[in-house]
Amino acid sequence: SNLSHLRELDLSENELKNTGVNHLCDVLKDSHCKLERLRLGCCDVTDEGLCSNPSHLRELDLSENQMKNTGVNHLCDVLKDSHCKLERLRLITFTYKNPNALIYLKLRYCDITDEGCSALTSALRSNPSHLRELDLSGNKVKNKGVKHLCDVLKNLDCKLERLSLNDCDLTDISCSALATVLGLDSSLKELNMNSNNLQDSGVKLLCTGLENVKCELEILRLRGCGLTEESCSVLATVLRSNSSLKELDMSNNNLQDSGVKKLQNGLEDTNCTLEKLGLSDCSITEEGYKALASALRSNPSHLIELDLTGNDPGQSGVKELSDLLQDPNCQLKTLR
Repeated sequence: SNLSHLRELDLSENELKNTGVNHLCDVLKDSHCKLERLRLGCCDVTDEGLCSNPSHLRELDLSENQMKNTGVNHLCDVLKDSHCKLERLRLITFTYKNPNALIYLKLRYCDITDEGCSALTSALRSNPSHLRELDLSGNKVKNKGVKHLCDVLKNLDCKLERLSLNDCDLTDISCSALATVLGLDSSLKELNMNSNNLQDSGVKLLCTGLENVKCELEILRLRGCGLTEESCSVLATVLRSNSSLKELDMSNNNLQDSGVKKLQNGLEDTNCTLEKLGLSDCSITEEGYKALASALRSNPSHLIELDLTGNDPGQSGVKELSDLLQDPNCQLKTLR
């Protein structure tokens, strides 16, 4: 058949499976084939269907197929090939977009383990200067996988700005590896580590990197990481150290009023430039609200957004902070 005129083909939500994809790949390899966009979302394709590398494809959609580690290995081989012209690649919520280089990579909940991370870092190591965002949330990356990633992040040519490792079975060991990266001339601006069992020991290790004058991290999210007031104490030290942090989320941790009082010491310091603070569901009462209000009165020029949903401050506690919204000297614009 004559496929030389066909530029786009959408076969999503059909039971093609690997055998169907293999037949399709035979056609794609034909020198007369000029197909540029191929969509195979939700087609029961697994890693076995990812062995072809048609050099003319510009866009490939493999959303909602079970790729796993071996599938990632095949994709990495494709991305490393000098003939690869792929500009946009989707895999579940995975996106790869750029005319010549991998810029934005999402591999959320793709059954990837540290083995898949090793293959991925191998591909990134061959050309580390283009990737700006990497999201591996919901995979069993574990500490070993993070160590593989940090090998790439330490590369001076690496320009990664946003890294998401939410729900990746990480502990304080990963924090140690990431702290080393943060202490270098790293381009990392955003780090998301929600829903990992980091505990206070992990945050203490992270802070050794955050306190480094070379650290340029602006956003740190640590929701549901088993933290207590001890983490608040070390983060307060970071806030006092002329840190670049603009957004900090510690929601869903048992910080209590004692933790908020520790944070107060950082928030009221004139070196603190934090703009957004998340403390929802942290067991904070009226006493903690008063501590926050006191900090904002002492240093009213920085915090713009404060999230305290799911706490129990009582009416007087709410009034302490809501009054600040009317204060012309206070920059607070959003209070939840």
